[in-house]
Amino acid sequence: MAKKGQKFNKISLETKLEICKKHFEEYIPETPLAREYNLPIGTVRYIFNNYKIEYGFQRKPTGRPKEKDLTKEDYKERYEILKKYQAFLKAQRERK
Repeated sequence: MAKKGQKFNKISLETKLEICKKHFEEYIPETPLAREYNLPIGTVRYIFNNYKIEYGFQRKPTGRPKEKDLTKEDYKERYEILKKYQAFLKAQRERK
């Protein structure tokens, strides 16, 4: 886990592709590559895993996805669904 005030090293896309090319095409192991580029072995493995997943070197967005702009009709539809759900829950409670 990162510590407060920690600086992160950014590795360029060209360097990542170069490391992956040396590993997958020239069959150079992880440890010598990590020493050559002065990177931690975990970072090199992380790069390899992302390379295997269709060159996905960019980090995935975190958090809740943003909703599109909602119109009045969308809000009315959501309200109707909520009313039906609340009625359903009330019926379930009365049934017990």
